[in-house]
Amino acid sequence: MGRNRTWIAAALVSATAVGAVLADSHAKSSFAAGIKARQAHMQLYSFNLGVLGGMAKGDVEYNAEAAGLAASNIVHLASIHQPQAWAPGSDNSANEGTRALPALWQNFPDVGQKSAELFAAAEAMKAVAGDGQAAIGGAMGRLGGACSACHKAYRAPEN
Repeated sequence: MGRNRTWIAAALVSATAVGAVLADSHAKSSFAAGIKARQAHMQLYSFNLGVLGGMAKGDVEYNAEAAGLAASNIVHLASIHQPQAWAPGSDNSANEGTRALPALWQNFPDVGQKSAELFAAAEAMKAVAGDGQAAIGGAMGRLGGACSACHKAYRAPEN
């Protein structure tokens, strides 16, 4: 009878431990879709900035239509409201595969201000995208600076 109690106790402890691990794993994985969405969003920014940056540097032949589309895409990306992708707790301290620092959620007024500047810089780029390589080059500093401001403050460096 003593052995049965020992086995039952061991089974209960094991079940509790497995349950806790699964619950922790589920909590972390509940952010996976949001993290993936915001990373895809950032890749779209990067792709469109690459089009504009390539033209600004002269690495890619200037094309007014392509520049306008890329700038318009950035404006649209900057205007997307996606709080589900930025849920509290989805930072790099609790989730693998993200570089978002916990400080992002601790400084929402600053994040909002940086987001507003990104939108304004994107609008400014859109306004001049059809005006030639020099105009794009002039607007790239502000746009790139708006991206960098948030990344420097709220994104961990690559390993």
